[in-house]
Amino acid sequence: MDTALWILQVLLAVAFVGAGLMKLTQPKAKIAERMAWANDFSETQLKLIGLVELLGAVGLILPAVTRILPILTPLAAVGLVLTMIGAALTHIRRGEMPMVIPNIVLLALAAIVAYGRFVAFPL
Repeated sequence: MDTALWILQVLLAVAFVGAGLMKLTQPKAKIAERMAWANDFSETQLKLIGLVELLGAVGLILPAVTRILPILTPLAAVGLVLTMIGAALTHIRRGEMPMVIPNIVLLALAAIVAYGRFVAFPL
């Protein structure tokens, strides 16, 4: 189970690093070309969302690998669960129901990591 949690942590980190860096490095107009929901947020808000995603990704891996404050790993997973709740609510509000599915999948995977690292296999 510990190996499965590590695999989930790495997969989630890769996904959120990609999403976070894209939001941090691209202008709002370019993001909005591919993601219509971006028009509902300011450039600053998009950058903050990207920063939260990037920090969550780092939090999934770095504390666990270094064994420095390993409690931050499940807390990062909880933060990503909350981020995905916000993302799902945004898509629901906009009537973009197919876009909610990836949010639910990422939310569930992050919740598994949070539970696993808090309860089943703490670091």
